[in-house]
Amino acid sequence: MHKTVSEKTNRLTGLLKIPGDKSVSHRALLLGSVAMGTTNIHGLLESEDVLNTAKALQQLGTNIRRSDNGVWTVTGTESFNQPDSVIDMGNSGTGVRLLMGLLSAYPIRVELTGDPSLRSRPMKRITDPLSETGAVFETTDGKLPITMQGSLNEKDFGYVMPVASAQLKSALLLAGLRKKQKTTVFEPVPCRDHTERMLKAFAADINVKKRADQGNEITLYGGKRLKACDVFVPADISSAAFIIVAALITPQSDITVTDVGLNPLRTGILDVLLEMGADIRYENERELCGEPVADIHVRSSVLRGTEVSAQKAPSMIDEYPILAVAAAFAKGRTVLNGLSELKVKESDRFSAIIEGLKKNGVDCRQIGEDAIKIQGSGKKPCGGGLIEAKLDHRIAMSFMVMGMASENPVLIDDVSSVATSFPDFISLMNKAGANIHDYCD
Repeated sequence: MHKTVSEKTNRLTGLLKIPGDKSVSHRALLLGSVAMGTTNIHGLLESEDVLNTAKALQQLGTNIRRSDNGVWTVTGTESFNQPDSVIDMGNSGTGVRLLMGLLSAYPIRVELTGDPSLRSRPMKRITDPLSETGAVFETTDGKLPITMQGSLNEKDFGYVMPVASAQLKSALLLAGLRKKQKTTVFEPVPCRDHTERMLKAFAADINVKKRADQGNEITLYGGKRLKACDVFVPADISSAAFIIVAALITPQSDITVTDVGLNPLRTGILDVLLEMGADIRYENERELCGEPVADIHVRSSVLRGTEVSAQKAPSMIDEYPILAVAAAFAKGRTVLNGLSELKVKESDRFSAIIEGLKKNGVDCRQIGEDAIKIQGSGKKPCGGGLIEAKLDHRIAMSFMVMGMASENPVLIDDVSSVATSFPDFISLMNKAGANIHDYCD
């Protein structure tokens, strides 16, 4: 572990191609593993998180290969094998939770674990409802390591989601794929729908019905093999957000990020930045495998503070750390509401945002149980703080972005976690004009 420093940048320019969407990549591997035929995945995110999902499926007997041209092929199987060792998911919360859902209908015994960060994260939100489908989970404290035994329970299953969670919704739908009965998930607040879109692409019998209360009723009729297909993974909006904010707060910047997924349940960060006065334009809009895609053109902008409602959280929960950095450079007060979910991410992001901004001279404080107030002056924050990333890639990248436009450099104690989602982040930003490098005392 060594410190990394992000120093003031003159400007950011260029046409940037960033890695594929992490959420779509996980789901393409998982659905391809149980589909009839061979699935070809173009643009798979080759990060630690996604590669751990691929390794886990290989341990279960799935044939997964990467060709020389970067296309990944997944040959589906009718039944997974009993793994001969523990499956280590590293830092991937999405990977382990979705895999538990998929495995819950297979009568094999699997032990799952992860790195220290993942082992500290709660799993009962997933294991409790999956237990109702017949799966059995053994754990000492509701966290990893967990040993599970799947079951092909053929009863209809219905579940009302207590919180907006794409991981929970997806785990329950994946659990229903192998069963001949139907699985119905009621979501009072719609959250990202990559699983539903991709299930349709794989020829699943799935229906999404809008409810009068603005929620969704999602019904999956299981017991039919999925059909393999070609998957084109768009660039990850969550990764693009770091580059977009970096360009907005760095003077004279002008960049375009290509092929970004604009799923309407993922674009809350862009909506908020536009409200703050950001110069963001969508170009070359199109659709790939049911997902809307566009190039995003961004120029440096004078931002103003805003209030973000709790209703926005499901569409941008991963982007709050980088939005908080944008708010630190805006003029006026910004209030971010409904952030309780941030406390159970890779780290306690809620506290990390407040502590990190304060260390860099920003007036930031907690309001009530789950809100943060950031008072921006419209001037560059002083910077100069040392950030404890706590194995959290989004905290590390957010404060590297802050260092690009602060008066003084920002230090990050450990950026190794960035490899879980955006392995080339530092090199890509430096090519665009940033100055991020190892820190030497």
